[in-house]
Amino acid sequence: MANVAKKVSWSGRDRDDDEDGRAGETTPLLNGTGPGAAGGGRQLTPSSFLRIGQLSNVDLNEDIHELETEVPRQRPNEIPHNEKLLSLKYESLDYDNSENQLFLEEERRINHAAFRTVEIKRWVICAMIGILTGLVACFIDIVVENLAGLKYRVVKDNIDKFTAKGGLSFSLLLWATLNASVVMVGSLIVAFIEPVAAGSGIPQIKCYLNGVKIPHVVRLKTLVIKVCGVILSVVGGLAVGKEGPMIHSGSVIAAGISQGRSTSLKRDFKIFEYFRRDTEKRDFVSAGAAAGVSAAFGAPVGGVLFSLEEGASFWNQFLTWRIFFASMISTFTLNSVLSVYHGNAWDLSSPGLINFGRFDSEKMGYTIQEIPIFIFMGVVGGILGALFNALNYWLTMFRIRYIHRPCLQVVEAMLVAAVTATVGFVMIYCSRDCQPIQGSSVAYPLQLFCADGEYNSMATAFFNTPEKSVVNLFHDPPGSYNPMTLGMFTLMYFFLACWTYGLTVSAGVFIPSLLIGAAWGRLFGISLSYLTKGSIWADPGKYALMGAAAQLGGIVRMTLSLTVIMMEATGNVTYGFPIMLVLMTAKIVGDYFVEGLYDMHIQLQSVPFLHWEAPVTSHSLTAREVMSTPVTCLRRIERVGTVVDILSDTSSNHNGFPVVESNPDTTQVAGLRGLILRSQLIVLLKHKVFVERANRSLVQRRLKLKDFRDAYPRFPPIQSIHVSQDERECMIDLSEFMNPSPYTVPQEASLPRVFKLFRALGLRHLVVVDNRNEVVGMVTRKDLARYRLGKEGLEELSLAQT
Repeated sequence: MANVAKKVSWSGRDRDDDEDGRAGETTPLLNGTGPGAAGGGRQLTPSSFLRIGQLSNVDLNEDIHELETEVPRQRPNEIPHNEKLLSLKYESLDYDNSENQLFLEEERRINHAAFRTVEIKRWVICAMIGILTGLVACFIDIVVENLAGLKYRVVKDNIDKFTAKGGLSFSLLLWATLNASVVMVGSLIVAFIEPVAAGSGIPQIKCYLNGVKIPHVVRLKTLVIKVCGVILSVVGGLAVGKEGPMIHSGSVIAAGISQGRSTSLKRDFKIFEYFRRDTEKRDFVSAGAAAGVSAAFGAPVGGVLFSLEEGASFWNQFLTWRIFFASMISTFTLNSVLSVYHGNAWDLSSPGLINFGRFDSEKMGYTIQEIPIFIFMGVVGGILGALFNALNYWLTMFRIRYIHRPCLQVVEAMLVAAVTATVGFVMIYCSRDCQPIQGSSVAYPLQLFCADGEYNSMATAFFNTPEKSVVNLFHDPPGSYNPMTLGMFTLMYFFLACWTYGLTVSAGVFIPSLLIGAAWGRLFGISLSYLTKGSIWADPGKYALMGAAAQLGGIVRMTLSLTVIMMEATGNVTYGFPIMLVLMTAKIVGDYFVEGLYDMHIQLQSVPFLHWEAPVTSHSLTAREVMSTPVTCLRRIERVGTVVDILSDTSSNHNGFPVVESNPDTTQVAGLRGLILRSQLIVLLKHKVFVERANRSLVQRRLKLKDFRDAYPRFPPIQSIHVSQDERECMIDLSEFMNPSPYTVPQEASLPRVFKLFRALGLRHLVVVDNRNEVVGMVTRKDLARYRLGKEGLEELSLAQT
């Protein structure tokens, strides 16, 4: 048992307390308890169907004790990890409202005018989400522009000085040191303060909207670290973009505003209390993600489609309008503030953090003979995207196993920053691609060994922020780049971007992907121009745009939203069809080899993510075979001591308990009466809602729904609630607080049917009953997520407390 260990994960804390206050112990694998079980998902054969779902009974306390004696205190050098594990430490969110008596009474009291007020509040919150997301995007943009500008000016002056008198190695040292020190600060705050702020945050938000509780994902502290981290990453010269993290930032803003309080600051503004539940919060987080995309690319429609395609697992028509409203306000806020900042207040010419510039559709139309060329570019983008994802997969596995200490993660980030600067410097130094400076729009032209009045073309790609480099590749006139320059840049930047994604820094993959694609797309356009003797249609800028779309589509596998984002960011509808064609081809080709980058990272973190449909070959499985047993049930009127003991039992750690009616005359348990959650029981115990045995008629304290909302979302752990010995003998009546109409399925229901019900309704618990309505099992997210389609058919993942 000693080799079963924790791995670094999005929650970031190795000993992070779960929501019930229990420290996540290193427990053994639950599906097959030997070390061999860690070796991967077991292949399902017809003979094994009968054994599925019956978790082995493990004496957890004994195993934990054994682990404590065997495993030394210091962290291991290698953490064993296998992608065919499913983590038990991720909890689900309650996307299904508990329709107990308190809820129904409150809903009946609300009249039509009050419902109108609630609806108006929803629109107000969406407007506030848009405004704040736009302001955060402005802050990031202005700070990055000033700090990066300062860094590039210092390095440029240094290079110009040493080019004349020799000793360019000092310039390289300065550039690498500046990069590494800035990235060190960015990585330190992420690794040691809030590890969930690492990366773009899109996989985490995708999981949250799917119904998985990722610890700390929508906290205020996460937002602060995310914003500071992404500024430092971009200024530090890493191959990253600031657009991806805007989606996470928008989601955190939405989660905070919609609750009308901050648990981090311990401030409750006593507004929007009606929205303090997972269902409402989820809808606002969808709006925040869309507002983030809108602010990043100036694409409000693209933001809505991104939230629909990549993010939200639940959608309705009213939500579409509110999300569109939040996106529209977000891009307008950003546009207004940046226009004032740039000194042209009435111009409104900065709709997003990145503006691809206008493409002149008259000069750059496309003809029918170019359609096969676009399809071919899509194929190339799909293959390169699949290669990027496969390399990043192995790199991430290596990081999980070996680079799990925060200090090592910071060192790796500094190493990547220094290597990026060194590669850039060496490429610029070795390049002899000189272009006339007159008429060019280069921000920091480096002369180096070029003649007077000329600049080094390689420097426009490396010696700049990635956003500016993308725009240069799209719009620089033909002849601005040597094919050799573009080829070398593509090769180097591809590997740098692949190495950078997954570092412990806040960073997105959108812009690096666009930059790689724009480089090889422009190279493709130059080659076509040579082949067709300089035909007018073979414009390098147009092919740079198609290459960028192909590369990004090949990596993240978005189609619908990416088409609209590219159209809105270029302000050109003419290229709608070619972009769509390129993206569809890239997705089909990429999916043939390996899955998209975000889905891959979700899988690597062993998250119980539920896809849209159950595995296609799972009809032979029934609810009886996938459910968890035995189930801990409570009686409608239960002894307080029993409830406390059940909640304190760390070996089970259940979050939902079926309520049954016990017949006092017989030992037989009667049918299901309802379902009550751990969080509800904790609130009842905290407020001491119980009566003495002798005096059943005693009037107990009347709880309101507000008491439950005030405790949301961080319910106190059971260990913090003191129950005296006398109180343990009291009784607690659950009738008023339990959900009297929980969803149930018969034990003969097929897995796809159970999956559809669970997934569509956003359930956390699905009770399995027999033909007498007696509880026989419980289906939770992990029971369904552990079946997936592998290369050789249906396979079952092992469950582990990792």
